Amino acid sequence: MRWRVAVALVAVMLAAPASAQQQEPFEPEGFRTDNYRAPVPATLKGARVLTTAEAEAIWREKSGVFVDVLPRPPKPKNLPEGTVWRDMPRRNIPGSIWLPDTGYGVLPPAMDDYFRRGLMRASHGDKAALLVIYCLADCWMSWNAAKRALAEGYANVAWYPEGTDGWEHEKLPTDEAQPETRPAQE
Repeated sequence: MRWRVAVALVAVMLAAPASAQQQEPFEPEGFRTDNYRAPVPATLKGARVLTTAEAEAIWREKSGVFVDVLPRPPKPKNLPEGTVWRDMPRRNIPGSIWLPDTGYGVLPPAMDDYFRRGLMRASHGDKAALLVIYCLADCWMSWNAAKRALAEGYANVAWYPEGTDGWEHEKLPTDEAQPETRPAQE
């Protein structure tokens, strides 16, 4: 009988680290500033967290503006001279605006302004408009951007943590996206 208790205790102790690793991450106080492709929290204080079915319903009803914040892939530094570089095409939820690189934890002033102006255009200046912010699954970029939208005074922010990964998994349509014009490009 004692050996069964001992075996059970050992099993619990061995299993504890595995279950601790599987716990969802907690919301940080500020923005996430590193390791952006990692499990995200299940919540975002002040925002509504959407499932794919909920995001699809909003999209079909056209009752919200979808904002994609996936970064553009950087040009490789070691390309031989004369090599033509083409960005990988981005496919996102049809009708979305794409504000790449706005989900980092710290934004330079020009990118912060780009984000603010992008949200203003998307919402037509209505801070009560529903904004659905996303990128990919397990991507802190969308969490940061949704938190940043809340800090900018947007009152109806929804975070779609599954992003285009969840959308495509359900075989929902996507369109090739072009980013909103950046400040240096205007």
